[in-house]
Amino acid sequence: MRTKRTFTALLFGLLLLAGCNSNDDVLSNEFNGEITIDGDIECCSVEEARIIYNFLKKVKEVPALGDTIDGTYRLSAYTYDGTFHTGYNDIWFVVTKLKNANYVKEYTLGNITPLMTMQMASGMTMRHSTPVGGDAAAEADVPQALKHTWISFLMATTDADKWEVDYRIDILGRGAQEIHKTPDVESLPSGQAWLKSFKTAGGDTYYLSLVSPDKWQTGSNAIRAYVSKKSSPATDPYLLSTEVFTIGIDPRMPDMGNHTSPDNTPLTLQGDESYLGTVNLTMTGLWRIYLTVSDSQGNIIAGGDDSLYWDVTI
Repeated sequence: MRTKRTFTALLFGLLLLAGCNSNDDVLSNEFNGEITIDGDIECCSVEEARIIYNFLKKVKEVPALGDTIDGTYRLSAYTYDGTFHTGYNDIWFVVTKLKNANYVKEYTLGNITPLMTMQMASGMTMRHSTPVGGDAAAEADVPQALKHTWISFLMATTDADKWEVDYRIDILGRGAQEIHKTPDVESLPSGQAWLKSFKTAGGDTYYLSLVSPDKWQTGSNAIRAYVSKKSSPATDPYLLSTEVFTIGIDPRMPDMGNHTSPDNTPLTLQGDESYLGTVNLTMTGLWRIYLTVSDSQGNIIAGGDDSLYWDVTI
């Protein structure tokens, strides 16, 4: 099973490293011979570079999403395991200067547009996008050179079905450049399903992307999710919904008589546009978390039956 560590926990550990004494080899002006801190005003300070360097040691690069810019800079993308899978994927970006491998302080990266092209049996093609987290941005108390966003892929890559990802980068305000990439997206293992959709009576389609917690465990788990709305046209990225919902959860074990567990709390909207709740998983195995979506007036608009659920396995 794939598990995800939270960025906050990783960053906490890196900030502890930042407080180590000067005998620590990563406090020198060169980090293991990979980065040179030479006072370049475009690049990070020793303290900023050290935090980013140590964080990136705990994730893996996705070469298929990076690029070289103007023969001077290298844009690199990272996920937890160096791949993309169906459902929610955290993504981090850095720009380094080729001459010293230090991190460039100022750049913008946005207009992230994933596009799936499906080759139909009839010979026709169908195209659609998928939920995205918006422009990449630094999180609180993190150097601006390390930017984060996410993509929640609706489906995996196959021989006939291909993903493209376009985005726009502007380094140091010198002019935006369009980047076009074709990464592969893998299926999640059996027993994991983190992205589901529902339709309202008005015909709108919404997507529920589950953000995997640090580690599924027996007992209470904090869970986070995002609600995105399908765009029109469907080839535009699916942005976060502006409507306010409450998402009730009912975890059950289909392999164990479909029993449930007590002490769960609904997911409710937070200030960062995510939805946060708790789920109590009383034993290891496959859990099917049934979902009930209510609008801001408390009216049930989706789920509440066997039609809407996430699968997780602990």
